[in-house]
Amino acid sequence: MMVASALFAAPAASADIPGTDEVVTSSNVKHLANVPKQGPFAGPNALGTDIAFTGKYAISGNYLGFTIYDISKPKAPKIVSMVNCPGSQNDVSVAANGNLLFLSTDSSRSDDSCQSTSKPVSDPTAWEGIKIFDISDKASPRYIKSVQTQCGSHTHTLVPGKRGSMYIYVSSYILPTWLVGTPNEGPNCKAPFDKISIVKVPLKAPTTAAVVATPVLFPDGGNPGNPGQPNNPVPGDDTWVPTTGCHDITAYPDKGIAAGACMGDGALFDIRNPEKPKVITTVRDTKNFAFWHSATFNQRANKVVFTDELGGGSAATCNPTVGPNKGANAIYDIVGKGDKRKLRFRSYYKISRANADTENCVAHNGSLIPVKGKDIMVQSWYQGGISVWDFTHSRKPKEIGFFERGPLPAGFPIGGTWSAYYYNGYIYSSDIQKGLDVVDIRDPRTDKGKKVRLRELNTQTQPDYFDRH
Repeated sequence: MMVASALFAAPAASADIPGTDEVVTSSNVKHLANVPKQGPFAGPNALGTDIAFTGKYAISGNYLGFTIYDISKPKAPKIVSMVNCPGSQNDVSVAANGNLLFLSTDSSRSDDSCQSTSKPVSDPTAWEGIKIFDISDKASPRYIKSVQTQCGSHTHTLVPGKRGSMYIYVSSYILPTWLVGTPNEGPNCKAPFDKISIVKVPLKAPTTAAVVATPVLFPDGGNPGNPGQPNNPVPGDDTWVPTTGCHDITAYPDKGIAAGACMGDGALFDIRNPEKPKVITTVRDTKNFAFWHSATFNQRANKVVFTDELGGGSAATCNPTVGPNKGANAIYDIVGKGDKRKLRFRSYYKISRANADTENCVAHNGSLIPVKGKDIMVQSWYQGGISVWDFTHSRKPKEIGFFERGPLPAGFPIGGTWSAYYYNGYIYSSDIQKGLDVVDIRDPRTDKGKKVRLRELNTQTQPDYFDRH
């Protein structure tokens, strides 16, 4: 998520929009359960974020910490524990057979503790980076280690190493002053910004985790960006952000590649040497993409879906005024072999349901639904809900199911589903305001996915569902 101003647009037709908090679905989708945010996370500013899975547990981040759920009964998930540890966004991942949890902190804090307070980015003593928890006892997680990284950790991606190690690719970035109004730079966040921090974690000795490399991915500086029309801070027709870091990197370790959504650039990386990722090729879209946000490979790794987070996640972009190609997904085929691989644009995909001009809606986080021979994805669209869509034919993507809530009541700063992922037969959604949702899709096109079982899922580390060793 990139915080930006709201995008003003003409209201959508009210007859097409569900009532406040009303749940609507396609006929093949059923809402099974909801667990509301609770305790320290109940307030409207305690924003729900990303999800990771291990065994019978789902772990959901929140700007104020994280929650562990028991999902052994998808129709009746239960909270096992909540950890209050402020530090937006608190994106999560798990490793070591579910015994370790990694947490991203991307806001300047007084120290690395869970009792820290906010500090200005100009403070040289401020801390941000990765926190590591021992969650072998799901009812009582223990904070065991922190690793400070330059510019913090907006998101992170796990890449398995050799001899019992795990690498964490830490993505962070700064936004240009013309977009946010104030400088993002500070003593702990200096140029060059188009780099990542790589943390190595010995899984049997996680308290020795440390930064081992900070490769610059775009030595030429990447996309310089374009501020567009004066006094218009929201990315629009002639506005796109510069490449000052990556927002998200999705690794596909079994294929030795990763895809980076790096603000002004989409990139394909060779990660066969995890400490030395290498850019294979890049792509730009200065017509329709304002902020390259995230990426998803198909199973065969011959396609990648990039998302454009137009308006930073806080804008109303799912309406006729913005149209079908902005704030959307872009589907690229990967052509060629080895270092000669290129990304070839094929089509855009965006939900067709119009949202109210009060609803933040744009393409966001999703995962594959593992159906052999098909490319099917489930994806969050903030208040646009959840879309299940097929991109088997790169040029002809189509929706096959959806789940949506009506607009939030007045007074909420932002809402909707942040992440929607398919795990062991069900869709799990982290809703910014409403908590954890469990959704079931029953459709001949997706039903085979229910047979695929995983021990663990960090969606930004894509598994090879059908060729696992």
